[in-house]
Amino acid sequence: MEQGIVIKSTGSHYRVLHGDGKITDCVIRGKFRKKNLRTTNPIAVGDNVKFDYEPDSNTGIITELLDRRNYILRKATNLSKEFQIIAANVDHLFLMITIILPETLVEFIDRFLMTAEAYRVPATIIINKTDLYGEAETKRMEYLESLYTRIGYECLRLSIIKNQGLEILKTRMKGKINLLAGNSGVGKTTLINALNPALNLKTEAISDYHKQGKHVTTFPEMHPMPFGGFVIDSPGIRGFGVIDMEKNEIYHFFPEIFRTSKECRFYNCLHFDEPGCAVRDAVETGAIDPLRYRSYLNILNDNNRKYR
Repeated sequence: MEQGIVIKSTGSHYRVLHGDGKITDCVIRGKFRKKNLRTTNPIAVGDNVKFDYEPDSNTGIITELLDRRNYILRKATNLSKEFQIIAANVDHLFLMITIILPETLVEFIDRFLMTAEAYRVPATIIINKTDLYGEAETKRMEYLESLYTRIGYECLRLSIIKNQGLEILKTRMKGKINLLAGNSGVGKTTLINALNPALNLKTEAISDYHKQGKHVTTFPEMHPMPFGGFVIDSPGIRGFGVIDMEKNEIYHFFPEIFRTSKECRFYNCLHFDEPGCAVRDAVETGAIDPLRYRSYLNILNDNNRKYR
């Protein structure tokens, strides 16, 4: 019996890192389901597993999934299931966004950050392609930096073309299992190539900006970094549906709304239309950004539909 960590998952086949850097291709046996969690992928990148090793074929059969300390998941597109686990046992989430080519919407950012909060995964925002930004884009970038820094999230500027921001990013990632996530085309795989040029992962040109790539990642995969630690490259996500949760829990995962909620008149205030709501007052005064509050309401309305 061997024990290792899953570094690639295709849904039916898995690559497991174990021992002194040995990699074994594995399949699963039986059902590996977390209790009360319906997922499209019973085993995810980052999972710690036990498997029976077949030395003759250098393959293995996974027999046990060890406990997860956290995971990042999203609503699955497969209607027969509910959730897709993007990665498990993550030390840090780096959410890569761009102001243009493509534009990352605030609600997409908020839904991703909310999921990280729900599973206690520290998160940092990477603002990529800064070398493309004119005056309007720079103002937008500064606005988003101000918004998320005030909440408590670190924001890092990055230009891979100009080699700006890579060194500080390496210090944040060193020695950790890092999940790199974001929309299609924001430059995740290009960044991983810059962090570890030996990987030479495939990228694809986007628009007329031929010096910048968009990734063509099909399955999540964990890559070693020469400075220590790993980065999980995840497929691009066009939309991000949050986990299914009770409607009175949603505001807990918006830090600034949660902090302000302690001043509401009613302990069970949903910050929608209740009297004496400190959260709505804070939105009116600008203490809570209206776009963040709109993201909260949209997610609340998504969940409200399940109770009708």
